Amino acid sequence: MPKQKRRVAISVAVLAGALTLAACSSDSKKDPAGATSAAGADDKPAASSVKWPAPPDASAQTKAAGLPMLGQEGQVLHIHSHLDVFMDGKAVTVPAQIGIDAAKQQISPLHTHDTSGVVHIESPVQAEFTLGQFMTEWSVPIGSNILGTFKTGGGKELHVYVNGKEQTGDPASIKLAAHEEIAIVYGAPADRVQVPSAYSWPEGL
Repeated sequence: MPKQKRRVAISVAVLAGALTLAACSSDSKKDPAGATSAAGADDKPAASSVKWPAPPDASAQTKAAGLPMLGQEGQVLHIHSHLDVFMDGKAVTVPAQIGIDAAKQQISPLHTHDTSGVVHIESPVQAEFTLGQFMTEWSVPIGSNILGTFKTGGGKELHVYVNGKEQTGDPASIKLAAHEEIAIVYGAPADRVQVPSAYSWPEGL
């Protein structure tokens, strides 16, 4: 074969190879399972990465919970419960300032001051308060099959314990009582959690 024809043939082969590589690269970008795809972009974050801050409008959330905002902490009923939350085997911080509207200088009968998980129940009248009301104030609704934006199913379960004993029925209806330890556990059975049965209460609480 003459040299000029060989050069043409080599050039054509190189060009064909380049086009083949380009096509493969384009297909990999379109493949939802490929490394360059956007698969999972619309998926919810893993429960273990969830952080639920205190809502920016405490007054609105307190109203949604069916509770009043007060000018000061009530003293007729003055007790405390402790709340632990676990998602996929990891602890979630219960934020400070739930139920406290600093701008309006108002406070709910159910509130937190810090991130210890201690729920302050301080009411000017005798009344019963529930876990569901507090979770509404936190803007993390709870039900038999829901916690915040997460639902049960697909291998995920929701369990609620009071003083180490699992509760049945709607967890939102659990009444808050003095020195109770409440634990909310969401995740797969393999996500092992040592459920606390008590809380070490500081002196004065």
